[in-house]
Amino acid sequence: MAGDGPPTAGEAESPGVDYFEHAADIGVIGRGATVEEAFVHAAEATFAVMADLAAIRPLSRFRVRFEEDDAELALARWLNRLLAEARSRRLALGKFAVRRKGNRWEGEAWGEPWHPGLDRGVEVKGATLTMLSVRANGGRWDARCVVDV
Repeated sequence: MAGDGPPTAGEAESPGVDYFEHAADIGVIGRGATVEEAFVHAAEATFAVMADLAAIRPLSRFRVRFEEDDAELALARWLNRLLAEARSRRLALGKFAVRRKGNRWEGEAWGEPWHPGLDRGVEVKGATLTMLSVRANGGRWDARCVVDV
């Protein structure tokens, strides 16, 4: 097969197999002076895809705790835990905090019940391992991944 990506319609190995271009996902980046600050900004970037963060009132708060040695996997876990809690509690989230003690991560999120005035019409389903990276960069931290929309 020719090309670097999946085969095109004319290159499929079987008449029942075909491919299409998929560019619907979004890469999010959080930057900060610490890894924790970068995680907070990555959460803001993720939830800003779905809602106007400035319009969200901090009426409800919840905590998330997890253990993870690898900072990159911790980023995906952090974002996915926030998304799952927001979905189950039917909250729009707009404010975040996280602390790291060794391999223990403790975070908080604040928000309010979803209402039409907040909705941007795009739902983030989850953080993926695609392009997952948590790195120090010139004295600052970058935390990035692709979120599935």
